Amino acid sequence: MHVALRHARVARARAPLGRCLAPRVRALCSREDGLSGLSSGELKSLLTERGVDFRDCLEKSDLIEKMRHAPQPRAPAVPQSLSESEMRTVATFQRVAPSVAYIQTMRQQLESPLALRPMEIPAGAGSGFVWDDAGHLVTNYHVIAAALGPQHQALKLKVTTQGSPAAYDARVVGIEPEKDLAVLKIDAKPGVQLPPPIVVGSSDSLSVGQTVLAIGNPFGLDHTLTTGVVSALGREVDGVGGRPIKGCIQTDAAINPGNSGGPLLDSRGQLIGVNTAIFSPAAGRMAGNVGIGFAIPVDTVRRVVTQLIRHGRVVRPTLGVHVADDQVTRQLGQRLGRLLEGVLVFEVISRGPAHQAGLTSTRRLASGELILGDLITAVNSTRVRQVEDLLSAIEEKMPGDEVELSVMRRCDPSKLERIRTRLVLRESLAAAN
Repeated sequence: MHVALRHARVARARAPLGRCLAPRVRALCSREDGLSGLSSGELKSLLTERGVDFRDCLEKSDLIEKMRHAPQPRAPAVPQSLSESEMRTVATFQRVAPSVAYIQTMRQQLESPLALRPMEIPAGAGSGFVWDDAGHLVTNYHVIAAALGPQHQALKLKVTTQGSPAAYDARVVGIEPEKDLAVLKIDAKPGVQLPPPIVVGSSDSLSVGQTVLAIGNPFGLDHTLTTGVVSALGREVDGVGGRPIKGCIQTDAAINPGNSGGPLLDSRGQLIGVNTAIFSPAAGRMAGNVGIGFAIPVDTVRRVVTQLIRHGRVVRPTLGVHVADDQVTRQLGQRLGRLLEGVLVFEVISRGPAHQAGLTSTRRLASGELILGDLITAVNSTRVRQVEDLLSAIEEKMPGDEVELSVMRRCDPSKLERIRTRLVLRESLAAAN
């Protein structure tokens, strides 16, 4: 059963902007990769951690060069006193943690009207994870939204991963506010070893009760692991853009401010969702975990992220119709004395897929009588009861995909038809009209 949380107090799990509580040592960042700001002793310590012999290094520059090509630090051995289940969890964390990032957004602001140089001011913080070998990162849109300037470009992004000697600079590749997703890309010099990508799983075969793990940076405490179970499936959570995100995973794994954008994993360490929100009696910076968290399902994430990387935006197909609001459709059904369960076609756009398929618009005669148009009741095998159902079914497709519409002609139950048509790019239809 889909449970809409449209009116619940759902807090975005972004970290507060105050003092970072993590016991981390921040390396000074140079213009390249931050290694120049480290002392020789610190570089030797990092090389030792990675099992690299540096005895042939005579200068600090030699240590830096070694560090740039050093492997990730070796995972500590798992104590044999742990249970089999605990050993699996420890091994999963050690394998996945290097792929999880701590993301800080910065804004530039003049300290005073007389100041000559702007200061960098923290705008927010959250989590993310490495998506592929090219250095793309996935996070929540709301994690970076406060730092976005013109053309949706972040003014400053810093990304820190486990074992990295310094923070990486990153840039925005694309955003999708309606799904609360964003893709970043690490700006790294050639030859610099990037963190490994996370293993992407699937969310279409999840079961309530199965074990899940969440890794993130709650309250700035980097690489924190929490565990729990899938509490429910098919939840709806309001997206930043106002439309609900469907099919969300509900979990009791502790998710707190700063966990936003971090991965939700199955017991094998495969990505099944992106943590996005918590339900909390408190709001804003006082929001905290009460055992109800939500994650965007990975099947949705995969579809959106692929398009953001390929096109820099989400490519939206269209059926070429304007439809009536659900409330209007219900009121018209009451006038007819029956329930109109579906989406009423209000206007058919010229030269669009619906026009070519012969769908009929709603129109008003000169006498004032309203002649109802067609009622869309299904897309392929997906039942359509309201406008959001139609939008969700269409946005799962790509321009050029063929769809089969179940249509009640002029809202007449005795006139049911199935019509095939091919979706087109929304922008191309707008340009044609």
